[in-house]
Amino acid sequence: MNVMIENRPDAEAASETTEFADLIRERRAALGLSLSAFEKLAVDPKTGTRVKSGWVYRLETGEPVIPPRLPQLKALREATGLPLYQLQDAAGAQFFGIERVWAESGEASALVRRTARLTEDQREQLLRLIDAFAPPGEDEC
Repeated sequence: MNVMIENRPDAEAASETTEFADLIRERRAALGLSLSAFEKLAVDPKTGTRVKSGWVYRLETGEPVIPPRLPQLKALREATGLPLYQLQDAAGAQFFGIERVWAESGEASALVRRTARLTEDQREQLLRLIDAFAPPGEDEC
């Protein structure tokens, strides 16, 4: 059974954004869960990976933590009830400086998420259809 690493001296300091920490703190508060109750829920049912309350406490209070990997994000999904992509987006922003690119309509992110369910042939057909309506410019490929 995997467990979240509690502390490592070589862990990098948190980046300037606290998007992930804020998301977890606010969601835990909205659910009315103590750290202990949250820890009991933060288990990936497929792998048994757990997220410890001490890690969550350090995250929420701005102390340095090891960035969560996919198994830990899946465990946090169980505790928060949030979609995995939302946790991944916030973690990417906070720990790796990855900024999401959003269309003003919000449709682009929904389309990208849905394409994961398409076959390779279907994705190629979709790309050809998009190119028919909006061919790539010189700076795109």
